[in-house]
Amino acid sequence: MLKLCSGCQRLVRQQLRHVRRSLHGGGTVFNVENKDQSSFSWRTHSCGELSTAQVGQGVTLCGWIQHKRYDFMLTLRDAYGVTQVVLPEVKKGTGESLEGVHLESVIMVTGKVQQRPDGLANMKMSTGEIEVVASEVKVLNASKEKLPIQIHDFQQVKESVRMQFRYLDLRSTRMQHNLRVRSSMIMRMREFLCNQHDFVDVETPSLFRKTPGGAKEFLVPTHQPGKFYTLPQSPQQFKQLLMVGGIDRYFQIARCYRDEGSRPDRQPEFTQVDIEMSFVNKEGIYSMIEQLLEYAWPQEKPKLNPPFPRISYSQAMDEYGSDKPDTRFEFKIKDVTGILKGSGSSIFNSDDEDFTVRAINCKGAMDHLKSKDYEHLQSEAKKRSQHGVLIVQVRDDLTWKSPIAKHLPETVRQEMAQSLDVSQGDMLLVAAGPNNSTCQLLGQLRLTVANLLENKGVQIRDPDAYNFLWVEDFPLFLPSEDRIGELESTHHPFTAPVAQHTPLIYSAPQKVQGQHYDLVLNGAEIGGGSIRIHDAKLQEYVLQEVLKEDSSCLSHLLDALESGCPPHGGIALGLDRLISIICGEPSIRDVIAFPKTVEGNDLMSGAPSRVEDADLARYHLKVGNPK
Repeated sequence: MLKLCSGCQRLVRQQLRHVRRSLHGGGTVFNVENKDQSSFSWRTHSCGELSTAQVGQGVTLCGWIQHKRYDFMLTLRDAYGVTQVVLPEVKKGTGESLEGVHLESVIMVTGKVQQRPDGLANMKMSTGEIEVVASEVKVLNASKEKLPIQIHDFQQVKESVRMQFRYLDLRSTRMQHNLRVRSSMIMRMREFLCNQHDFVDVETPSLFRKTPGGAKEFLVPTHQPGKFYTLPQSPQQFKQLLMVGGIDRYFQIARCYRDEGSRPDRQPEFTQVDIEMSFVNKEGIYSMIEQLLEYAWPQEKPKLNPPFPRISYSQAMDEYGSDKPDTRFEFKIKDVTGILKGSGSSIFNSDDEDFTVRAINCKGAMDHLKSKDYEHLQSEAKKRSQHGVLIVQVRDDLTWKSPIAKHLPETVRQEMAQSLDVSQGDMLLVAAGPNNSTCQLLGQLRLTVANLLENKGVQIRDPDAYNFLWVEDFPLFLPSEDRIGELESTHHPFTAPVAQHTPLIYSAPQKVQGQHYDLVLNGAEIGGGSIRIHDAKLQEYVLQEVLKEDSSCLSHLLDALESGCPPHGGIALGLDRLISIICGEPSIRDVIAFPKTVEGNDLMSGAPSRVEDADLARYHLKVGNPK
């Protein structure tokens, strides 16, 4: 039997979904009953709603010509589906002929609904039992003959072409479906938050000032020499100020901006479901988000079952080597330091207090992987560790194929086999070194092995599973990546410490645990939030003494905290990533109407673009000769 790689399998599943949606006339996954798709319009019906109930009725349809069959029949497509149209016979010199009118031209059809002749019904189409016999066809706008994108679900187009001609790509069933899922979920979220729980939808400014720490911000020049706005990377300060202002429950579909350069699957502008509440703890936030997602979840997807599981940051790193673990498959990391340390090989010997030996049993992997796969794993490992990784293949007689492993004492191998539940055909990955980096190395290899196996047709991760997970108990501070010997916020400087650790802020801040929480879905972080610092003196101390940041640019926030600020907390959901996972899309660009490339370019309009010197002068700017 022919086996497809995981990428091909995902592509086939995706295309089948799009074809089914196209055949069924539209592809929205939510209930559209009682929705008037033709109100305020020239048309009387959409192309996806006619059935035998309308036989004999006169109708008017508008849409794009999807297919033509000579001069007597066509299929008309709009945002909601397709309808077959039988064309009237046009005598020479009378009426409007469609001869020479190309596919994707926009027309209006007036006619009468009739049942299709016996044997010609197409039950795969929602309108497949009827056709419209046209009495009049009017060309509203003719399309040119050759378009750079053909609107067919089975045709593959390079992403760069799709982005360059996005206005055509948006006509595809795929994009129509994704944007409607997005719209419907946002609508349901608004219903839940505003109508059921009295949240207030507040718009916050897009022009702000530079803030300390966090991601790089976009600068916006002003007419005032040397002064700039920035585009906010999130409404963090504003939503806290709204709590000071007594709004109590805030919500916004917020546009956010981060100048993160060429990071894969990121966008310079993106959308968050931004939420903040007064007088709340993390349990209240958890419950609210779980109920929000359950309420807004698409009906065609498996039902959610809150409460979601929880895991501590330290447990996630120990067992998965990641703070956003994909729990759809096992391959957990095990601590085998006590078994292998001092067992003979120098790589397992160290007096470093932070030294550890960890292992993963990739059950059954040896039966599917080849020599080149092992070489790839070793290559990936050596990018992160000079020692790489020890790969052990467990043969049918339970002997270990590995230059190092075969010299281990038999008692050590038996203890390892028992600890890792080893059986024939398994592959073990063993790494040694500092605790954090060793776990992170195996965490990355865990995902690499899953990808290798799925590329060979072995299902490791269920594509129809949605494994939500709360990750909590993060350290409040981590060693700075840029400033040796200093600390930086694990998430942002406004996160409160757990109450019992507050005294440690002043004596041992590196030991403080924060009240931060992340929401993970299938190995992707889709949300993050925290209980905030509401004490001005503590906030100022964290900024100036712990993080060594200038707090003067946050004087407005510090003043607000001294003005009767209620305890508060919140969360932001990454809407783009959440929708992309729900829609089964590999990239967030496929759920954004007008996305940008990895480099931040808009291929359709050519943005960013150069401007004239006169425009620069207005903002007191001058640009040197670009290379």
